[in-house]
Amino acid sequence: MNLIVNQTIMIQQLKVGGITNSSILQIGCAGIIKSRSNLYNTGQFTGPAPETAQQGSGPGTPFVPLPNPT
Repeated sequence: MNLIVNQTIMIQQLKVGGITNSSILQIGCAGIIKSRSNLYNTGQFTGPAPETAQQGSGPGTPFVPLPNPT
């Protein structure tokens, strides 16, 4: 059985609380969502990345300055 779905989706504002590597953000419909995970070494690295200096004020502080949610 073939099912054809035509959609028009108009999003004025979308607020996402958080997304991780294993999250799915779906807008619209899907018949099947298959999980998939790929890990590529495109830089031909041979060892782990060097440790970074924590610049925040405690554990869990992001390295990238983020705006304060209001």
